[in-house]
Amino acid sequence: MYERFFTPPDHQSFFLFGPRGTGKSTWLKAHYANAFWIDLLDPEALRTYLAYPERLKDILKEAPQYKTVVIDEVQKAPDLLNVVHSLIEEKKGYQFILTGSSSRKLKKQGVNLLGGRALLRHMPPFFAKELGKSFDLPRQLGWGMLPLVLDSKNPEEVLRAYAGIYLKEEVQAEGIVRNIGDFARFLETMSFSHAQILNASNISRECQIPRKTVDSYLLILEDLLLSFQLQVFSRKAKRVLSHQTKFYYFDAGVFASLRPKNLYDVETEQEGPALEGLVAQHLKAWVDAQSSPHQLHFWRTSSKVEVDFIVSGPSCFFAIEVKNSRAIHPSDIRGLETFKEDYPAVKLLLLYRGKHRLKQRDVLCVPVNEYLLNIHPSSPLPE
Repeated sequence: MYERFFTPPDHQSFFLFGPRGTGKSTWLKAHYANAFWIDLLDPEALRTYLAYPERLKDILKEAPQYKTVVIDEVQKAPDLLNVVHSLIEEKKGYQFILTGSSSRKLKKQGVNLLGGRALLRHMPPFFAKELGKSFDLPRQLGWGMLPLVLDSKNPEEVLRAYAGIYLKEEVQAEGIVRNIGDFARFLETMSFSHAQILNASNISRECQIPRKTVDSYLLILEDLLLSFQLQVFSRKAKRVLSHQTKFYYFDAGVFASLRPKNLYDVETEQEGPALEGLVAQHLKAWVDAQSSPHQLHFWRTSSKVEVDFIVSGPSCFFAIEVKNSRAIHPSDIRGLETFKEDYPAVKLLLLYRGKHRLKQRDVLCVPVNEYLLNIHPSSPLPE
């Protein structure tokens, strides 16, 4: 068992969102052992609360010893949120913890997430620092950071089945798409867009599905928490910038499992995007954990000068480039130096596969595994 860095709000109700396998239920059962628990993955419980969500009120009325209530996978029975909202309004001291691995049904039915009466928290895959000495960069590039995978005796087998769990239990069971084969093909095709600029027209052509369908599938991926996209950093822009977004699967291992493998593949073709994605998921998890608003972007000019990540907020302003190489070339820092011309206050970092920290002009070059091992959600970003 690895200790998670997640810190829940004190006595306040909150949503806990995260993809399947990130350990939400395991963590909650360990920390709220005496809570009243509703597991909506259990068919009987799901039938009960779909038919009569007000039953929760009746149960709690007869069981005053319960002041903490956990509803696992709340998106399965979104009408329960109306009951939860009502109970919070009664101010009887209840704390509701509502987990979800999809926001699609909640958004579709116009649920307002309790009108701000519950905080929003995220449970990401492991941070490298949570694994500590068990963190092995080459291994994590293939297996990723999901607790479900790393706790298994057969990580490769679990990863191969992971996407199928979503296809069967979320996409097909909920009737989210009309053609499950098209969506499965789309998942595989999107692995070639991981850590890349999105080009929906190219994806449409590769998948042989309409462009509008690609747009809807991309939205489904985000709603299922399987992917995220980064926007271009454009604050006080002094140059003409690209307006396309950059796509990432939420975990390096999920990306690796979806990416087709052939004998003629060059190893770096997959390893480079996997490394950038591993850094991306750590930075996104750090940003999501901050109490003050921080943002994660990338930067790309119309002339294709690019910086992989821009992290900005009240406590920091970093431009970060990731290179899957053990040596640093002058061209590697060109994008960072160009960005600094426009934003002199920024701190420049280059993460690479070498073993030593060194300085190249204004750019601090740091071994990527060292950097990842120093990211903690309750501490400033390392520099």
